[in-house]
Amino acid sequence: MYSTQTHNPNFKMNKKLLLMLAFSMAATANLTAQETPTGTPPAATDTIKKIKVVNSDTKEEKNRNVMLNAANNTGPREVNIGLPSTVGGITIQENDLPVVYFFWPELPNRTWRQSTSLGRTGLLKISEAAITTGDLGFAVNSYTKLGSDKQEVVGNLSGSHFGWLKGDVNISGPMGKNWFYTLGAYANYDPSTYDMKFAKYSDRTQIYRAGVTKRFNNGKGQINFLYKYANSASLTNYAIFKYKEGGKVEEVNDFRIGRDSYIVNDGTLKFKDLLTGKTKFADMGGSDAASFSHSFDVNGKYTLQNDWNFTFASRIRYAESSQLIGIPLGVFNVTAEDGYAYQKSGQAYTGAVNSMLGLYTDGTPTTTFLSRFEVKKTKNAHNMRIGFTEYYYNVDQFTSNRSFYNQTASAAPDKLVHNQVGSSSNTDADGFYNYNIGGEYHNGFENKMSTYFSDDWAVTDWFSVNYGINLRYQKIKGDYYLTPRTDGFVFDPSQKTYFDNDWFHIGGSVNTVLKVTKRAGVLLDFTYTQNNGQLESYSGFVTPNLSKTKSPLLGFGVYYNDKIFSVVSQATYLTRNNFQARLNLVNPDDVSQSSVATIFYDIQTLGWTTDVVASPFKGFSLHYLITFQNPVYKNYDFTAFGNNYSYNDKNVLEISKTLMEIDPSYSYKKFKVWASFRYFSKQFANLTNALYFDDRWETFGGVNYQINDHLDFGVTAVNFLNQTGAKGTINGAELITDASQYYDQTLVGSYIRPFTLEASLNFRF
Repeated sequence: MYSTQTHNPNFKMNKKLLLMLAFSMAATANLTAQETPTGTPPAATDTIKKIKVVNSDTKEEKNRNVMLNAANNTGPREVNIGLPSTVGGITIQENDLPVVYFFWPELPNRTWRQSTSLGRTGLLKISEAAITTGDLGFAVNSYTKLGSDKQEVVGNLSGSHFGWLKGDVNISGPMGKNWFYTLGAYANYDPSTYDMKFAKYSDRTQIYRAGVTKRFNNGKGQINFLYKYANSASLTNYAIFKYKEGGKVEEVNDFRIGRDSYIVNDGTLKFKDLLTGKTKFADMGGSDAASFSHSFDVNGKYTLQNDWNFTFASRIRYAESSQLIGIPLGVFNVTAEDGYAYQKSGQAYTGAVNSMLGLYTDGTPTTTFLSRFEVKKTKNAHNMRIGFTEYYYNVDQFTSNRSFYNQTASAAPDKLVHNQVGSSSNTDADGFYNYNIGGEYHNGFENKMSTYFSDDWAVTDWFSVNYGINLRYQKIKGDYYLTPRTDGFVFDPSQKTYFDNDWFHIGGSVNTVLKVTKRAGVLLDFTYTQNNGQLESYSGFVTPNLSKTKSPLLGFGVYYNDKIFSVVSQATYLTRNNFQARLNLVNPDDVSQSSVATIFYDIQTLGWTTDVVASPFKGFSLHYLITFQNPVYKNYDFTAFGNNYSYNDKNVLEISKTLMEIDPSYSYKKFKVWASFRYFSKQFANLTNALYFDDRWETFGGVNYQINDHLDFGVTAVNFLNQTGAKGTINGAELITDASQYYDQTLVGSYIRPFTLEASLNFRF
């Protein structure tokens, strides 16, 4: 199932890992020993350890290695704040602008990867994101590596024992008086950990960069012209397992969790185009699953009179974005009398069947224009800035074509055909049925224009206030269809409905620090954002609820700094209303029946986070983070299959109530040994909270060796305790209230990556 505020259904490859709640906000970075290494270097598969982390005006979080991702090698991990993680994962910016305007249909990791072509990377705080973007949540911010007076070649070669290969290189240097260049190439070929029968690689991504820099006016000014091309295709895998009492799972039918493919073995899905009615077979292993983009950036800086500093960034971007995925629904058992047969051979089939939903977005064109202008000045006790952003986004007839099919609940599953008198799930000869039920469409443009102001004010030696405000005007205009999506549905252009909406939003943050002693003090933080909706809100066949979404976050905490250790402990309260979800529901009384429902609901979260950084003796450091939280649903009511459902005060799916992270490391001469242990308490796997997954650990460890000034080598073990098992939600079980009927039954869901050895060689000349 999928139950986030977007319509992208269950795209698990981009949010497989829910992370530590990080409510230590604006004051944390300048109150703890933030300049001391946390003891958790990046994985050997990441080159981030050679990248200078941004430290601009304490606007970024420290102590968290967001690139150490147990789910995959395609992007940063999700930093959870007690709300459901977005399907697209954590927000990613490059050169102070988002890499994609909206993560559906183009996910951020289709155009951005951690790379040697990035000069520095950091994690924006919640307060900073609220002020500069008007949105709630953390964001990864990165900056393109520019040419300098020195000729440089930096690169990385990475691989794993499963056959993953990555090459990444950047060349930069001078090219004339006050002119400089940068060139970069990134190529990733990752088969992941499971064996597909129709393709070699689960992720195929190439990113190429080129740019020139001009400095002028004796170094007071600089302008950069940058280009990036990206082409990427990624697949999503699931696993079947036997669900046991107590939230545990066991492998079933010789299916190896994380090692076997659960994607239909020929990789081909059949659809009926919502716009033309033409039938198309889409190949998961080919270009049908790929997206590409062209991005042109112009950015720079200039020192103005009276010590004002001006920075600007602009981007024009064109992309054609595709998504192709099969999402598991319910698993059920059939006999010979039920009329199921193998699609290839026609031989009768008995055993476990998984009903599947196929989704296909065929190269939706999107055009984006983004810009940000900012002036800042430090005077007396104030560090002030004024900024302006303009975001324009155009979508040319987004469609999500849909079809349903059945496959065997086994490794490398086969397609099944079904033919039974009177059945609503009979398939055609290719094994597909119910074309475009729940299909989606929207078309139009969206524009956001914002101005913001912030001031870091040291009121006295013992009291400081960091505050800011964001004022945003948003307009969306376009067309959609109110027509219900029935079997075989194709849009009729004469039935379009048009919309034209605009809103005004206010957001901002206030963070105060009261220093009670030289080492200890009190923190008080408040962040607030607003939103109404976006183009994708119109994808369904109902007029969306676009009432204002309000997200207030209040935090109160204390801190203590010592030569050996620093600690911040903070309690938080957060609410957010008007989440939107489109659920793929399965009838609990007949698992062969499914429907799509659009739901609106609220979430309330209480949390308490303690963050410790310690360096008790030379060479050793430790980062420890623990969070207790209680996110629950509010106003969660809907009707399905003739019944009324209410999930008020139920625990939010996939979010643990207790999170812990332990990151020790020890450095000696040219060696560094490190580890990272992450604990997740039990996570609820369906809306009724009847089903859940038991608590788990995710582990990382590695050794890094500095060979010389030009080379270093690292080995990383992911989940080195050989943890296995399922996580996330249990597909098709959204409405189940009696867990006992699922004990010892075959279910399907996401999983954690199995034990993986990775190696990386970094070079620089």
